[in-house]
Amino acid sequence: MKIIMYGTEICPDCVAAKAQLGELTSVELDYRNITGNTATLKEFLRYRDHDEMFQPVKEEGRIGIPFFILEDGTQTFDIADFMDDVKSQSVPNACSIDGKGC
Repeated sequence: MKIIMYGTEICPDCVAAKAQLGELTSVELDYRNITGNTATLKEFLRYRDHDEMFQPVKEEGRIGIPFFILEDGTQTFDIADFMDDVKSQSVPNACSIDGKGC
């Protein structure tokens, strides 16, 4: 499953979500660091400034990250919204030559 994630390394929730997704073999993570360059920040702000789902976030004075866009176009702030689907797609570990991991 391809997942676009907007976040930053100075956000503990973003760091945790990125690490969690990075451990899953079924995830192709396209991580976009909004503090890495202004082009990525502007890209994120286009969502934040124009998408209705950000309205409560802005009213609460929050940023709205981590922000995920799934390959089917679904958008969410909560990794729990799609982790069950992602985990069910994970490829089980194959046996290694030494017999471990079976």
